[in-house]
Amino acid sequence: MGHIKGLKCRECGREYPVEPIYVCEFCFGPLEVAYDYKSISKTINRKKIEKREQNLWRYRELLPIDGDPQVGLNSGYTPLVKADKLAKVLGVDELYIKDDTVVHPTLSFKDRVVSIALTKAKEFGFDTVACASTGNLAHSVSANGAAAGFKRFIFIPASLEASKIIASLVYEPNLIAVDGNYDDVNRLCSEVANKYRWAFVNINIRPFYAEGSKTIGYEIVEQLGWKAPDHVVVPCASGSLLTKVWKSFKELKEVGILKELDTKVFAAQATGCSPIAAAIKQGTDVIRPVKPNTIAKSLAIGNPADGFYATQVVRETGGYGEDVSDQEIIDAIKLLAKTEGIFAETAGGVTLAVTKKLIETNRINREGVTVICITGNGLKTQEALQGNVVAPHHIKPNLTSFEEVLEKIQK
Repeated sequence: MGHIKGLKCRECGREYPVEPIYVCEFCFGPLEVAYDYKSISKTINRKKIEKREQNLWRYRELLPIDGDPQVGLNSGYTPLVKADKLAKVLGVDELYIKDDTVVHPTLSFKDRVVSIALTKAKEFGFDTVACASTGNLAHSVSANGAAAGFKRFIFIPASLEASKIIASLVYEPNLIAVDGNYDDVNRLCSEVANKYRWAFVNINIRPFYAEGSKTIGYEIVEQLGWKAPDHVVVPCASGSLLTKVWKSFKELKEVGILKELDTKVFAAQATGCSPIAAAIKQGTDVIRPVKPNTIAKSLAIGNPADGFYATQVVRETGGYGEDVSDQEIIDAIKLLAKTEGIFAETAGGVTLAVTKKLIETNRINREGVTVICITGNGLKTQEALQGNVVAPHHIKPNLTSFEEVLEKIQK
């Protein structure tokens, strides 16, 4: 059995049983999973975790399942890359990339949250899963849902990148392309979820789904030798990932695994969709919805569900929020690729570009340990780089033609 006490409203604190619900019926606040940390602290320790399989389920006591893991046995425990060449370029002493571009079946951190959501959907007895997505979640629910034997309904903005649409269609879900942006899609899905008994991973299963993001934080701490970083930079769409990374650090301290915690958490957004960063800069709790206009489509949520909570985490930890232009995103993708050999999607370009800006403005201490969260593979958003990479050298099939090019390259 798991260690869940139940669900709890993040606003009024009212408690609910473990059911596929997500909104408080009294104040309409979002629900979150509450755990029995006292019992968890008696059953989990560093040595026990280290002996387990290297996947996200090695932290199962801190995840909201009752039985054995059923989905995502090949997800998680992605590399924490010590990025010395990139650190030198940025002028910091110790820099790490939490690289979720690899290992996961669909090459993004969404396999973490979907693994939890679909395992919970099985525990609740659902036979159909669904989601509203800007791309990566669509891939993950399509793939993991197929492997787990679910019927799948995937709702996306019709304007999504062609490569991301194909990457979902290959698993043959019921893919619904909606005329509108993500916020329009999400509103429609809320209506659908109220009518059909489906497990919408980011609606009625959201309290459980969101907990999967914590595994990024657990892994960072373990891979740093059971220490928390001084700074962590997290891309923000709904804002949930940022809040859960911070929650993971606090939980490890709560159960006695992490001895000290003094991490500053930073929010990264694209200028074309930056309601969270804007609120942080303005020193307000009010998230003002925007109409997205950015190449970072996986972050293009103009009315972020967890935006308020993300701003609270940033202020609590002494961090900051920053945004960057499309050109800065592209430049950062190329910088990460040529220094560390990591090809990030546009969201990763946002995170690195924001980190660069935070270092230049002294928001991030150059002497501390900084971790950048890169959440998806660049193969998913190749369109963003069209016209922004150098052309190949075109030659005839003979040595003379090659050596003419070689001479130009070596000049």
